[in-house]
Amino acid sequence: MGITEKIKEIEEEMARTQKNKATEYHLGLLKAKLARYRAQLLEPVAKSGGAGVGFDVQKSGDARVALIGFPSVGKSTLLSKATHTASETAAYEFTTLTAIPGVIEYKGARIQLLDLPGIVEGASQGRGRGRQVVSTAKTADLILVMLDATKSDEQKRLLEIELDAVGIRLNKKKPDVIFKKRTTGGITFNSTVKLTKTDEKTIRTILAGYKLHNCDILIREDITTDEFIDVLIGTRKYLPCLYVYNKIDSISLEQVDKLAHQPKTVVISCEMDLNLDYLIERIWDELRLVKIYTKKRGAHPDLADPVCLRAGATVEDVCNGIHKSLATNFRYGLIWGRSSKFSPYAQKVSLNHQVQDEDVVSIFTK
Repeated sequence: MGITEKIKEIEEEMARTQKNKATEYHLGLLKAKLARYRAQLLEPVAKSGGAGVGFDVQKSGDARVALIGFPSVGKSTLLSKATHTASETAAYEFTTLTAIPGVIEYKGARIQLLDLPGIVEGASQGRGRGRQVVSTAKTADLILVMLDATKSDEQKRLLEIELDAVGIRLNKKKPDVIFKKRTTGGITFNSTVKLTKTDEKTIRTILAGYKLHNCDILIREDITTDEFIDVLIGTRKYLPCLYVYNKIDSISLEQVDKLAHQPKTVVISCEMDLNLDYLIERIWDELRLVKIYTKKRGAHPDLADPVCLRAGATVEDVCNGIHKSLATNFRYGLIWGRSSKFSPYAQKVSLNHQVQDEDVVSIFTK
């Protein structure tokens, strides 16, 4: 029996099993097996590099955004208009057969936008080129799930199922769980919160299923069984996501308003150039990029070529963004802007000082 058949068999058994206190341990073990088989299903693609022509796209720029959606939702058109990159477009399915990169230039940042081939239901089990698509999507900093505003919300649900099955968690944070393997000593289990969605017995059952008999576990939030399995597997990607509904020119204003008020959602029309500028603004906000301007002694800040970093970056990250030798020979820095205690005056700072958007930094070396 192949892995795909084993996955189907477990899914059918889970569907037949009633959910109650008596079966939760059995279901926990089934979920653990299912997660393990799904991981194995993706391994050949990850290890062999056989993602196909166009999928091995070098990551460039300050961030990467992946466009995911069913065929013919307008991904190629959006790429062409947002990045001025030629991606073949046509009013029929499966136009794009490879991953096509483009670059959005915005606020001094270069954001790589990847138009991935349209995926189909069952992609996580190898149908179409879905496995290559979702493997490439894992390298992104932001996912754009592109949807057809003229179709039902079932398209959104199906895409979320496919992404979830390959370990991409949309708009979720990594569970606050510390897990450490040991060679001896058995299992040490501690929780700082009351667990209402799982329990110690279920967790120990899952550990036994993974043949883990010596480890330390500290749980610091009320997690589910699935979230604990994610921690064990350790390859899950927690990515921010925007749901982009295209073709709003073909639906009523009431429908547009309803879609626009959904969380993490942007409504657009590629054909009529509606709301594309706002979409790029939202992409910038979701990426949480900050612009840092550099300044040489006695000169004005270089506003034309900022260093773009992720929120939470430090002066050391700024140094590395300019040249790796700067951090090694760093003596001190001067900073103007939001992160300076003495704004609008300069503050003398060390490498671990956290910068904020539009700060101006001068680096002094030994």
